[in-house]
Amino acid sequence: MTDVPQKAMVLSAGLGMRMRPLTETTPKPLIKVGGKPLIDWGLDTLQAAGVSHTVVNVHHLAEQMEAHLAQRRKPSVTISDEREILLDSAGGLVKALPELGSDPCFILNADTFWLDDNGLNLRRLAEAWDPAHMDMLLLLVAPENATGHSGKIDFLMNETAGEAAGAIRRAQGSAEGYIYAGSGIVNPAVFSDASAKPHSLNIYFDRAIEAGRLYGLPLQGHWITVGTPDAIAPAEQAIRQLRGS
Repeated sequence: MTDVPQKAMVLSAGLGMRMRPLTETTPKPLIKVGGKPLIDWGLDTLQAAGVSHTVVNVHHLAEQMEAHLAQRRKPSVTISDEREILLDSAGGLVKALPELGSDPCFILNADTFWLDDNGLNLRRLAEAWDPAHMDMLLLLVAPENATGHSGKIDFLMNETAGEAAGAIRRAQGSAEGYIYAGSGIVNPAVFSDASAKPHSLNIYFDRAIEAGRLYGLPLQGHWITVGTPDAIAPAEQAIRQLRGS
């Protein structure tokens, strides 16, 4: 049986500007969709996959996040405090490296989730992970398997990959391809020369592409993103349909 990474970084410190007015009083990861706070969809998936520990970064309305996460037992949660300065995706991860350690770990956005069977997709990522060829392995989703996405296509994959992991590259305006599902496995060594200052994971995606070491794996299931208040209703409708209720 393939070993599943035991640690994960859940990126949760954004301001949620597009979710106003809801985020004026509630941090975006605590907004409920389908009766569950957004962040708990991700934490439940990590738990189902067998992940034992997570680091969650906080910034906006951090006290509410801390109070909610203090109730969590599986996976256990360590708070990475970004109250003083918001570090963006890569900066937040770099700050958390002392807690995450040197082994490959999951990354997960707190405001996207998917419906699958008991952590299936995270286990598939673990099975596909090959440190000899990969610096990062991203979970990708085809547009027809997504609800709430209004942006562009992110990546193209080697056509021979099918449902397996394959090398990926930027879509560069293509109308066909995959959306980044906000999750993956990363080798912390890629941040060896980085400092905990505000910067994006996109820098490291592009470096890995140049080195031929950025790979993707198509998600099995249905992916949901909730970026604005009016995206909640379609998300909840998709959940009901997928659960047959």
